[in-house]
Amino acid sequence: MAPGSSPGMITTVAIAGYRSLRDVLLPMAPLTVITGANGSGKSNVYRALRLLASAATGQSAALLAREGGLPSVLWAGPERFSKGMRSGEQPVQGGPRQHRVSLRLGFASDEFSYAVDYGLPEPQRTLFSHDPEIKREAVWHGPVYRPGSVLTERRGPQVVRREGAKKVPVAGAIATFDSMLTHIADPERCPEVLILREQMRGWRFYDHFRTDQDAPARQLQVGTRTPVLSHDGHDLAAALQTINEIGDAQALATAVDDAFPGASLQIEVQDGRFGVVMHQHGLLRALTQAEFSDGTLRYLLWIAALLTPRPPALMVMNEPETSLHPDLMPALARLIDVACEQCQVWVVTHSTRLAAALEASAACESVFLTKELGATQPAAQGLLDAPPWRWPSR
Repeated sequence: MAPGSSPGMITTVAIAGYRSLRDVLLPMAPLTVITGANGSGKSNVYRALRLLASAATGQSAALLAREGGLPSVLWAGPERFSKGMRSGEQPVQGGPRQHRVSLRLGFASDEFSYAVDYGLPEPQRTLFSHDPEIKREAVWHGPVYRPGSVLTERRGPQVVRREGAKKVPVAGAIATFDSMLTHIADPERCPEVLILREQMRGWRFYDHFRTDQDAPARQLQVGTRTPVLSHDGHDLAAALQTINEIGDAQALATAVDDAFPGASLQIEVQDGRFGVVMHQHGLLRALTQAEFSDGTLRYLLWIAALLTPRPPALMVMNEPETSLHPDLMPALARLIDVACEQCQVWVVTHSTRLAAALEASAACESVFLTKELGATQPAAQGLLDAPPWRWPSR
């Protein structure tokens, strides 16, 4: 087991063939910070991880369709770079394709690991030529794929379970655009598939909360118990009150005071609709959520997300520093550090100040992305530095 890891914690994310991510292996810790210059591929990493999670919900085709279909997201460079191309002595150019079209995504843990390989359908068989087909899927035990460690796998439409030296069919043929994660429900023969499905479905992605005057988070909403903040933050007041009642109310009060010294929150109810007001030192009346600055509102949204009473296996935050004053970065880092005691946290950020504050945590793994010849790579990662990983072959 990796130092600082716990059973089931993701230790490696593998991405190959997605936009600038030609072949990338990313180490993961309880807290992972992804940084890099503009255009280095940070957003591609975030989107690829979201695409990986969608295999467990059956939304992969829909996500890819929003990006123009599988052909639009595939690595656009050559299959390989010659020494001359890398040195600049030769122009970057392609040649006859040597390998099949492939977009591969996967992750490893010390318990169960998973990989999926998307390809293109045969045009003569369907008009949905931009929809991905799943050519290969595998779930195995341990962090590194080996044929002997495979538990459940599929090639094409057939899913099999390895039982000793035998491969036993688990179910009838499934559609090539469906993941086995969504179609295998046998807790006795394939418990690992159910475990991974529920784990991946629980991953949470938060990306650019709206804070304009018409933002859902500024409106009063009917209050229901909300242990998980929604992706758009419309249930902010209910989520904060849920933390007060069944979560860590002291951590909530501390986080507010850490960012806004002397301030406190109160949840008000009008005809069943919940709203947030903030009492601040020196003001004669409390401010409502409609009056909060963009930075104040967004910070309260992060508090509600990170102090969730129902922590996920993985929470992914994309550019959480947006609209926040630089002086709030240390407080945000402390809040994230508290959250990673309960769940694994991945932060994609442009803010060097936030990254520096997070890197002070012993739980943090920092990954700086660079780009060479259009391909994203972790800086200074040599062959011996990359996490161990092997792709299941088609």
